Amino acid sequence: MGRWEPNARGRLEQSALELYLERGFEQTTVAEIAKRAGLTERTFFRHFADKREVLFSSSLQELMVTTLAGVPEAAAPIDAVAAAIEAAGARLQDRRDIALRRQAVIAANAGLQERELIKLASIAAAMAEALRERGVGDPAANLTAEAGIAVFKTAFECWINGIGQPELPQLIREFLDELETLTAGGNPSPSARRDDAATAARSG
Repeated sequence: MGRWEPNARGRLEQSALELYLERGFEQTTVAEIAKRAGLTERTFFRHFADKREVLFSSSLQELMVTTLAGVPEAAAPIDAVAAAIEAAGARLQDRRDIALRRQAVIAANAGLQERELIKLASIAAAMAEALRERGVGDPAANLTAEAGIAVFKTAFECWINGIGQPELPQLIREFLDELETLTAGGNPSPSARRDDAATAARSG
């Protein structure tokens, strides 16, 4: 058996993010990540398939699907999806520093930005499948999952870019409420107009 290495995954993740920001994603090697973490390349590959997977772990997708599946059967599909994305938001809120550094790495690399969109599409597809397993037919399952991911993505971008913004789970709930209002033919809420004004001010 291999030697136990406490928090090896977390150490590798931290070292990778530091190096990606210092040198760039493309310029960083697995050997350098392992060395900075005080571990071996073999240990790295026990936790990650490659250096890209440090940024695109499947853990968030697994959390969303598991949470969605655990929502009572009587809940509406959008409420099940809401529970899933709020659970993801709570996990990211607890890891805000890592989320900020991860997003900075992705923003600096076009290939990683494309991979991020693919990852979100994969999560949407997984949630749609989980909805179908709950008896939700198509196209309702796809539409509900895609709407949930759109809310999650919008809230996440506001959370990452905002200063003094509410916590991510709160933003997700606000945007879910906003989506419900808009689909019912209502007008944007004061909080949404405030966010629009803040975005316009940041963009000049």
